[in-house]
Amino acid sequence: MTRQTLDTRAVHSGREDLAARGLHAAPLDFSTVYPAYDTGSEAARLDAFAAGELPEGRPVYGRVGNPTVARFERAVADLEGCAAAVAFSSGMAALTACLLASVAQGRRHIVAIRPLYGTSDHLLTSGLLGTTVTWTTPEALPDAIRPDTGLVIAETPANPTLAEHDIARLAEAATGVPLLVDNTFATPVLQRPVEHGAAVVLHSATKFLGGHGDVMGGVVACGEEFARALRQIRIVTGAILHPFAGYMLLRGLATLPVRVRRAAESAADLAQRLAAHPAVTRVCYPSLNPDRPSGQMEGGGCLVSFEVAADPHVVVGSVELITPAVSLGGVDTLIQHPASLTHRIVADEDRWSGGIGDRLLRLSVGLEDVDDLWRALDRSLSQAYEEVHP
Repeated sequence: MTRQTLDTRAVHSGREDLAARGLHAAPLDFSTVYPAYDTGSEAARLDAFAAGELPEGRPVYGRVGNPTVARFERAVADLEGCAAAVAFSSGMAALTACLLASVAQGRRHIVAIRPLYGTSDHLLTSGLLGTTVTWTTPEALPDAIRPDTGLVIAETPANPTLAEHDIARLAEAATGVPLLVDNTFATPVLQRPVEHGAAVVLHSATKFLGGHGDVMGGVVACGEEFARALRQIRIVTGAILHPFAGYMLLRGLATLPVRVRRAAESAADLAQRLAAHPAVTRVCYPSLNPDRPSGQMEGGGCLVSFEVAADPHVVVGSVELITPAVSLGGVDTLIQHPASLTHRIVADEDRWSGGIGDRLLRLSVGLEDVDDLWRALDRSLSQAYEEVHP
């Protein structure tokens, strides 16, 4: 049978058995416990779960696993082209599990490339999990690798500058160390990192995978060996995704390709208009970068970042239609000031070295009419600009 397209798999992955079960919508399993009359067999299954395996049958306990969450995991693994996926209560819980898995293997050293999401940056810099980090550039990556390096971490497109990294070159430069790529901004619709050599793919599922700003979660797509380590950590830390969140995220995947491509079309339009606006001094958008990696990400994505020749707080505070809020990837358009919010926790010099200036704004483009969005942006930008350039 010919392999189906991603658009078709987004609708059907995780739901393949429903018709045979006489169902159309995926069932939602809220159980925290599951009856076990054969205690001996159940003990053996619990041992398997504790080892990170997935034995047949129902979970023993809700912290060990959940059938609804498992459907979402299978779907994400399919869309990212991985053998497995492990879902968590948030994107940061997912990253935490990845770092703890590295520590458990005796590899406490992490190599990372800025910029990353602000809290990811803080987690690595703080050493709260017993890890140490070397911040490097793609060019200097080979020199940063040590015998105890457990992961190389990059985000592409990066938050919030939308800088792209050549995943294949990073994977080669990592010289055998697993490359973890945060694929939250691109999603598997626009980019599948494992096809370019990444070993681990991280998502804040709160964003595009959910797509409606009403569910929180994280997920890691990877090989089965790393997945077993992640499941072991998830069991003891209790960071499993809630069943209702798993249900909502699985439902969100069905419309993911339609939402992402529609928002990306509008984002590309807005990036061009912003580049010509007198109140804008710089636009960060992948398709406007002549040096971007070729053949890696489809289009320019759904976010646009730009620097303004005015007070960015005035722009955010006066804009209509567009919601001033953190997060991204929803059906409605959001705008925020990274230096004040998502990257506030990062030291000033580290923000600046990552290209995150004090006048940078990040726009997550939703599904509104692009002309309506532009009118709202233009009005706010022009008013803010006139205050300092009367």
